[in-house]
Amino acid sequence: MVHSTRETERKYVAPPGNDISWLPELTGVDRVASLAEHATQELDAVYYDTEDLRLARTRASLRRRRGGTDAGWHLKLPLEGDTREEIRLPLSSEEVPEDLRDLALSRTHGAELRPVMRIRSTRSLRHLLDAGGDALAELSTDAVRADSLLDDDAHTRWTEMEVELADDGDPALLDAIEKVLRKNGVDRAQGPSKVVRALSETTPLLEDTEDARAGAAPGSAGDHVLTYVRRLVDALTDLDPAVRRDLPDAVHRMRTTARRLRSCLRSYRSVLDREVTDPVRRDLRWLGAELGVERDHEVLRERLTSGVRELPGELVLGPVDARLQAWDAARQAEGRRRTLDALATPRYLNLLEQLNRLAEAPPLRAKAAGKPEKVLVKALGREYGRLGQRMDRALDTPSGPERDARIHHARKAAKRLRYAAEAARPALGKPVRRLGKRVKAVQQVSGAQHDSVVARDTLRGLAIAAHTAGEPGFTWGLLHGQERTAAGVRERQLPEAWARARAAARRKGLRL
Repeated sequence: MVHSTRETERKYVAPPGNDISWLPELTGVDRVASLAEHATQELDAVYYDTEDLRLARTRASLRRRRGGTDAGWHLKLPLEGDTREEIRLPLSSEEVPEDLRDLALSRTHGAELRPVMRIRSTRSLRHLLDAGGDALAELSTDAVRADSLLDDDAHTRWTEMEVELADDGDPALLDAIEKVLRKNGVDRAQGPSKVVRALSETTPLLEDTEDARAGAAPGSAGDHVLTYVRRLVDALTDLDPAVRRDLPDAVHRMRTTARRLRSCLRSYRSVLDREVTDPVRRDLRWLGAELGVERDHEVLRERLTSGVRELPGELVLGPVDARLQAWDAARQAEGRRRTLDALATPRYLNLLEQLNRLAEAPPLRAKAAGKPEKVLVKALGREYGRLGQRMDRALDTPSGPERDARIHHARKAAKRLRYAAEAARPALGKPVRRLGKRVKAVQQVSGAQHDSVVARDTLRGLAIAAHTAGEPGFTWGLLHGQERTAAGVRERQLPEAWARARAAARRKGLRL
């Protein structure tokens, strides 16, 4: 069974051996009242990676470790700052477990995993305790020997110290400890993990990924677009394991990331060659559509469930909850299946590979070298013009299905403008930040109106099914009426939201 935990730790350079006479006094730091020493541990880990070290390059690691209190298979994935997620499985096999192979897929892109490094550590372990005897953090000193398994017989040795917070520990404790260590000449280790340090010292394969990337001139339009694209590619890579494990909000975030990427590649075709990016955009659209089945159902389920929950009991007639649960179960299972099937396709693996190439060797056009104030503003102007045309058509159309469709069409254009503004904001500053905020409001109002349209269609279907089964349709009709009223409110709010967005677009310093 897969077990997941989060670890927040910092590594420091330590003198050779396990003698801790060099260690400064930590009692009295923050809430540390005492140190409790534990028996020395012998740890033996074999690390797995692809031939070109794709896990290490993306700050992840996969190992099979014996010894210590947590022997087993460990997949470590980066989170924010000093925190990583560790996903564990027991030592049931010498082969990489399929579950962990799948969770690493967004990094390996399907390449074979093989042993690359053996790391043996002699660990001296101490717990930092508060006045009540509860552990605040774990302090370990490791004498490390690393032996390359990449057919070169290289090896290296070092000693390092780690300070790891206890579960739900306060990160401020790490800062307080580091302050004391620095005053006493103890510096942070350079590498993020043992295996990265070992690989860096034994093979030339692990070069600095950032330095190896092709790029545009610093401060240019292309530089800003690439920074945004690379951040999104990294986010998509990080979200893949969360989606596979069905973690809360993961599908929504991955779908939004795919949409942002697709929109950016469309908006900034003057910067990135569309002959390269258009196929990527098509695959991103496909991915967003597959994820959308599950995500759209999540949104609709919450809307309908909340609607029923908020009704007085006397207005809920018939087996409303039971019918809603049956509807939910069938569609939720279908959405989940579509998501997992999409992530298992060669098309998805090819998309990951294409995105990686796009980030590493971007197809820059001549305008990528231009000034952001010219190139990015022009791109924003094009998206603003499209939004204006669609919004004017929508607002000039009488209420009804045609207007609903045009509002939804305008909403898509608002998203594209908003995402284009996100990429340009670091370069263009406050005017673009204000524009993004106002366009987001347009998107939210039109999105709420569209959600009501979708909900009404679903409620009508539920009412028909209830009538066919001989059940009362009153509650479904009541909810349908409430949704129609809510849509009318949003439609009345839309002109004002659009007027605010137009004013933001015409402010001094932007002038779209």
